[in-house]
Amino acid sequence: MSSRTIAIGDIHGCSAALRAVLTAIRPATDDTLILLGDYVDRGPNSREVIEIVLELEKQCRLVSLIGNHELMLLDSVEISRAVGPWLECGGAATLRSYGSLQEIPREHMDFVRRCRRYYEIETHFFVHANYAADVPLDEQPDYLLFWEHLHSHVPEPHENGKVAIVGHTSQKTGEVCDLVHVICIDTYCHGGGWLTALDVNSGHIWQADRHGRLRKG
Repeated sequence: MSSRTIAIGDIHGCSAALRAVLTAIRPATDDTLILLGDYVDRGPNSREVIEIVLELEKQCRLVSLIGNHELMLLDSVEISRAVGPWLECGGAATLRSYGSLQEIPREHMDFVRRCRRYYEIETHFFVHANYAADVPLDEQPDYLLFWEHLHSHVPEPHENGKVAIVGHTSQKTGEVCDLVHVICIDTYCHGGGWLTALDVNSGHIWQADRHGRLRKG
């Protein structure tokens, strides 16, 4: 079997969904899995999600992007006034998962700090939220990479000619949003939709709900 490149959308503490999708994918050592960020907040098991991801690093080629919820977590660790806004955006679920900010293991915070801003391959590039079409990936502004929703701004095809794979803009229908040059795979797992994994070359999709039930068909 040839190696695969598989992107996984916003997990948001849904560890059962992540386990189910990974069991279905059965990643091999030469597969590349790209996680689009937002591992924590909103769902019930942020701690377990990070633990699964750390184990996954030992099983395949793992590329972990940082999302806006990880940025809020980092701010909350470092700036006390940032805690309140983070809690209102789903951080309270993360605190319940860990117990307190002080109880988050150093290994977990080290993981968050080393997550990437973007990733690209020959045919696709991967960002958490959005992008500017005429700006090189290594110069993209934070507000686009991490915060801008597609319903606020659908970008033109990027100047590099590659297809963008993004998360962040939750598709409450549970269906992948395929705009040809931009494909959004945040399918609202924590809110009753699905966690989506996409093989970017074959187009094959795996989905599981927050209880770990795989979607049929």
